[in-house]
Amino acid sequence: MGRNTRKRRTPPAAKAIAAAAALALGGGGLLWANFHASAHEPDQRAWGGNQTKAATAQVATVSCPDVGQRLTNVPDAARQGVARELAALDRQITEAYARLAATRDAQAKDPGFVRNAIVGPLGEKRAATIDRIRIVVQRAGGSFDNALEQLAPCATRSANQTNAGGGQQNGDGQQNGGQQNGGQQDNGGRQGGGIGGQAGNGPVAADFVDITKVAPNVQGKPRRTANASTGTFTTRCGVNANKNHNTDNVIVAPGVTNGAHHLHDYVGNQKVDAFANNQTLLQGGTSCRNGGDLSSYYWPVVRVQDGTRDFDQNADGGGKEGNVGRILTPVQAEIKYVGSPAAKVVAMPRFLRIITGDAKTTTNGLANANAHWSCTGFENKVQLTERYPICPQGSKVVRSFAFQSCWDGRNTDSANHRTHVAFADPASGVCPNGFKAIPQLTMRLVYAVPPPVIRNGQVMNAYAVDGFPEQLHKPATDHDDFISVTRNGLANQIANCLNRGQNCA
Repeated sequence: MGRNTRKRRTPPAAKAIAAAAALALGGGGLLWANFHASAHEPDQRAWGGNQTKAATAQVATVSCPDVGQRLTNVPDAARQGVARELAALDRQITEAYARLAATRDAQAKDPGFVRNAIVGPLGEKRAATIDRIRIVVQRAGGSFDNALEQLAPCATRSANQTNAGGGQQNGDGQQNGGQQNGGQQDNGGRQGGGIGGQAGNGPVAADFVDITKVAPNVQGKPRRTANASTGTFTTRCGVNANKNHNTDNVIVAPGVTNGAHHLHDYVGNQKVDAFANNQTLLQGGTSCRNGGDLSSYYWPVVRVQDGTRDFDQNADGGGKEGNVGRILTPVQAEIKYVGSPAAKVVAMPRFLRIITGDAKTTTNGLANANAHWSCTGFENKVQLTERYPICPQGSKVVRSFAFQSCWDGRNTDSANHRTHVAFADPASGVCPNGFKAIPQLTMRLVYAVPPPVIRNGQVMNAYAVDGFPEQLHKPATDHDDFISVTRNGLANQIANCLNRGQNCA
């Protein structure tokens, strides 16, 4: 990486081969475009239109390795600069996605157009950005893994090499579950060449399942030991009825507007955006009843793709990036801290940041997925990761999250926002060596969703979670974000409540 990458430019074909090898390290983006479109099909440059059917099409994909997941050791002085460059990589993928969607005629006329005009230049931009990351890290006195330069190229894939709606894939292309779907699905979910959804980027019929037809899959909890912390602490922070939204992500992309490329609901702290810092968080006010809870709880919005439009139809992170439809506000948002079955907990440190789940599972695979979808009345029996549930009459859709409950005892964040926290062993509830048990944040979001209807392989009235446009609105991409900000001794109160076995609010 220390050398001028322009002097070592490789042909596009070689880049594709290198990228395919790099995919085993984790993908970062899956880009889709229709190669052929009928003359009457509306232009997809206005992504948020009422288009509900895609023309029969060849679908091209580009898979870009996820650089951020590989950055586990970045000096504190370099983190802001590295975060900006990682956000630039996301922006480059989003821009390439838009270009793919807007150049279908050129793609149909020139088989090399995607490679020469989109994928090749994208790889060059990524190489330059990765080199800037190297410079930032080394200027701060850190070491840089030169193998990261292999993550610059993006590889193209044809329609028959992908599986839209048929289960998530790892970087090696192997299925992690779900039904095999040999062809692709159009916007109505039929076998064809499109990839579904009101904006042409999902979901498809195979992303949904009738929950009454799913076998029970919820496993038992670990047995409590004598040292267990058995209490609970509930904080009531509302459902974001005041519509506090933005498309930033201050944890992953501080200082970058629209760093998430999708819309978030915020409860708790009311002054969270890309430019928030620890001091402004302390002054942010809160939607929580307990004034000592200034924590930020935020998650991607859920939308119903019924042809309607919302306020961000023509905005970044909204319709301009394939996140379309009517935004649903939860009818319930339950935020609860629970204890450890194996140990007493220590108080969360102020400004601890945790991300649970992975917004890029469509290309990263399911290693960090932590999505849980169910229906009221079924939560103790069925939890889904790779499917959205279709709930029976009278039942509501439930999204739930159980955050990492083990902390390294030192850091409030880490370079990849993962390694400073960990999950306890699912069988015993014991934290990994070197980690301490902390109160486990759990969240339960309930939605009154009009049930999708699937007829002849088509899905109507689909709903989906917001996400990066190239992630195809897959349910496994669901994720949740948290920044712990407490005052008046609240962090200790929560830990003490759990350790004493009390149920507090």
